[in-house]
Amino acid sequence: MILDYIIIGIYSIALLIILLYSLAQLQLVLNYKKAKQQVSKNPIEPQEWPKVTIQLPLYNEKYVVKRLLDNISKLEYPSSQLEIQVLDDSTDESKDCTEELTEDLIQGGINAKYIHRTNRKDFKAGALREGLDVAEGEFIAIFDADFLPQPNWLKRTIPHFNAPHIGVVQTRWGHVNRNYSLLTKIQAFALDFHFLVEQVGRKYGDHFINFNGTAGIWRKSCILDAGNWQGDTLTEDLDLSYRAQLKGWTFIYLKDVVTPAELPVVLSAARSQQFRWNKGAAENFKKNFCKIWKSDDLKPLSKLHSFFHLLNSSMFLLILIVAILSIPILYIKFQQESWDIIFYILAAMGSSTFIFIYGYWTSYKEIHKGGLVSFLKFVGLFITFFSIAMGLSVHNSLAILEGHFNKKSAFIRTPKFNISSDTDTWKDKTYINKKLSILNGIEFLLFCYFIYGLYSAYLTQDFGLVIFHLMLTFGFGYISFKTLFSNH
Repeated sequence: MILDYIIIGIYSIALLIILLYSLAQLQLVLNYKKAKQQVSKNPIEPQEWPKVTIQLPLYNEKYVVKRLLDNISKLEYPSSQLEIQVLDDSTDESKDCTEELTEDLIQGGINAKYIHRTNRKDFKAGALREGLDVAEGEFIAIFDADFLPQPNWLKRTIPHFNAPHIGVVQTRWGHVNRNYSLLTKIQAFALDFHFLVEQVGRKYGDHFINFNGTAGIWRKSCILDAGNWQGDTLTEDLDLSYRAQLKGWTFIYLKDVVTPAELPVVLSAARSQQFRWNKGAAENFKKNFCKIWKSDDLKPLSKLHSFFHLLNSSMFLLILIVAILSIPILYIKFQQESWDIIFYILAAMGSSTFIFIYGYWTSYKEIHKGGLVSFLKFVGLFITFFSIAMGLSVHNSLAILEGHFNKKSAFIRTPKFNISSDTDTWKDKTYINKKLSILNGIEFLLFCYFIYGLYSAYLTQDFGLVIFHLMLTFGFGYISFKTLFSNH
């Protein structure tokens, strides 16, 4: 009986926090809808274009570096006011290739500089910081190796720095390989929600938003005033974003300026990206939330949204707890018929699912348009996305716990393979992680566990959680078999 109380207590707390998080997300959705009704005006182009430095942080990117530099060289901007920094920390044969490509830019009359480090201190943050020390520009644009800005990108973003307090202009990510595979489809599905609903909703509500690490521009003085790039978290972009906004700098978000990029096409690459993002968010919560909470300049509602923003990755841990305990809950419900009121309350807390459906449909409809056929496709993608996201919950929960308990690890960059069409292939290329770990075994055991959950529904004749357990079975099965029987 005591164990039953403990299980129900933990299960209830996890469900309650997820519900509160979903309500915060709902407000962002409503903010997004209000923001859509506003008519935005493009700022007037400056009479004299300011000096801009473009920083390109690279590490072993032999498959995409030529595509990147070719694209950057086509940006439309006064050549006398543009500097390109190729910040190359590479340790493989791509170093020589990148240096030669940079020299080609120089020979073509472009103000480009090749900067190579051998120690990788502070990883990407360290490379950006060292480049900043010698940067000529008043503004610093940053692009990761897989991003492909449109030629007019600078001319559409720089004019928004029309007031001295504006520190950052961030653009929306697009996806050159959205439909390449099921893996890329669900990643695009999640990122679209963040870049359309969350970023716009936070900006409209005057809450903190974040620079997304790439496809944006910083005012150089903003970076320096906020304490420069620091390498004590795995998400240096989120860290500097919060420190800058705590200093009073304003961020601008341009949802209509889309910067295409390549989504990870290999599960191991998507895993490493998820691990870095989730661990980094937890590290940033530890580092910055106390400052936010103590700030007298922030509204209570903005503090609440910052709390959920920095802890959003921790939802994976809560979902994993709910998933694991859902099977014991099934048997407790079967044995304790007099506790029906408790289980009605728990079922009501599950309404967070409908809030998430509403939110993701909002962003999906913006890109793919509405209608019954579109909605049916959305439902299938929503179920698939959340199933696979739950399948990654063990991996992501480890990242979250490492972040909260201050276990340090290296910055593992996400490998890219120049995939932009259905005919491109990543197989037999380098940079693919083929190592298995104990986590992979745990994921397979959970796949078997949730098959047992489906059998438990038959034993108890309670089918209230069968869809949930079907999703979990598919999610952990997909992750397990994709890991074990493909090239990762």
